[in-house]
Amino acid sequence: MHASPVLTKDNVAAVLERALDAGGGILRLAPNWVPRSFLHPGKRIKLHPDDWYALGVHRGGIDERWFASTTEAMNDNRADDEGLSYCVFEGQRFLLRDAVEEAGPRLIGQKMWDEYHRWPVYSKFFDNMGPIPHHMHQDAEHAKLTDQQGKPECYYFPPQLNAAENHFDYTFMGLEPGTTKDDVVRCLENWNRGDNGILDLSKAYRLKPGTGWMIPAGVLHAPGSMCTYEPQWGSDVFGMYQSLVEGRQVPWDLLVKDVPPEKHQDLDFIVGQLDWEKNVDPHFKQSNYVEPIVDESASGDGYTDRWIDYGRFDGEQLVSAKELTVEPGAKFTLKDPGASGWIAVQGAGRVGQLSLQTPVMIRFGEEPWDEVFVTHEAATKGVEVENTGGEPLVILRYFGPAAHENMPEIGDHRK
Repeated sequence: MHASPVLTKDNVAAVLERALDAGGGILRLAPNWVPRSFLHPGKRIKLHPDDWYALGVHRGGIDERWFASTTEAMNDNRADDEGLSYCVFEGQRFLLRDAVEEAGPRLIGQKMWDEYHRWPVYSKFFDNMGPIPHHMHQDAEHAKLTDQQGKPECYYFPPQLNAAENHFDYTFMGLEPGTTKDDVVRCLENWNRGDNGILDLSKAYRLKPGTGWMIPAGVLHAPGSMCTYEPQWGSDVFGMYQSLVEGRQVPWDLLVKDVPPEKHQDLDFIVGQLDWEKNVDPHFKQSNYVEPIVDESASGDGYTDRWIDYGRFDGEQLVSAKELTVEPGAKFTLKDPGASGWIAVQGAGRVGQLSLQTPVMIRFGEEPWDEVFVTHEAATKGVEVENTGGEPLVILRYFGPAAHENMPEIGDHRK
C-alpha cells in the first residue's frame, strides 16, 4: 500500500468539511515517521523491518513516530513535510497543520486558536536500542534567540511497547547536587578527548513500564532504551552535552544546533542555557516522577481513564496525557474539555464513526486505523467509544495547554 495523494493547501477547505462531517468531528491520521541520523532504532514501534531505513541510510534509522503534529522535525537534509501529520480521507491526504489553519476554532477551540494560532503541542513514540546523549531542550528565552520555541516534555513508558528493554533501561537526569557550572564547562572543554565525563556529574534512574516523568526545559537528560510516549511542546530544539555515546562520536554541531552562531564557542553561554536550580534539585525524583492516577470522573463500568502525564511547568499546564482502557464489549460516551491526539496501542474498536485497529506491523507509506485527532468540537460534545474486539482496547491521548480544570499535580500518586 502506498500513501494517498496529497492535497495542496488551497484545496483543503472543501475536503476538510466533508471529513469533519463524516467523522463527526474526528479526523483519521496517517503514521508520521521521523529518522534521527545519530541514533539506532529500537524496533518496537511496529514499522516493518525492511523499512527502518526507508528514507535512506544517509538519513539514519527511523526511531520516532510523531502524533497529531503540526511541528516540523528540524533534521538536516529533511523533507519539507518531515514531522508533519497528515489527515486521510476518501483516498486523499492533507496536512493537519493546513486543517488547523483553515478551521482553527473548530479543531482546537477558540481560546487556543486566539492565543497560539496553531496546535502548539505534539507527541511521539521515541524508540532506541540504547541510550542517547545527555542533552537538554532550550527554554522559551533561549529558543527565541534562534526564532524557535522552548520545549518541556513528558514521558510515559507504555507496557504494550516495552516487552523488550533493549540495551540500557536507565535514564540519566539532571546533575548531582553540588555540581558547579565550572564542572560542566570542563566537560565541554574536553569534548575532543573522547568521553567528556558529563555522565559522571549525573544520576541514572531505572525506567519502569507504566510510569513516567516530566522533564522541564533546560534540564539535562540522557534517555535510556525504553520505548517512550512523549507529549511535549511543539518545538524540536535541543543541545547535546555528551561527546561520546556507546563509542559513537557526538559532533559539536549537535551541542550548538539551536545556539546563535556567535555563541557557538562561548562555553559560559552554552552552560548558562541550563536551568541550574532544576538540574541540581536534591529531590529530583519527587519533583519530576509520575505514576498513573485513575480519573474517577471519566471512568465507569467497563472503562478506566488514567492520568499518565500531568502537573505543571513553572506553574503552567502546557501539555498532559491520559490512558484509556476499554474492556471487551464496553461502550460509553467520553467527554473531554478540549482537542486531543489519539493512538491505539492495544485492541480494536470504534471512536465515533471511525474504526480503530492496533496493527501488528506497518509498512512505510501504509495508512492503518490506529491514530485519530479528536477536535475540540467533538470532544466537548462527547464521542462514543466502543471495544469491538476480544481484548482490552487501550488508547493514549494527549492534550494542549490549559485543557483541564482539575488535573493532578506531580506527587499526587503518593497520596
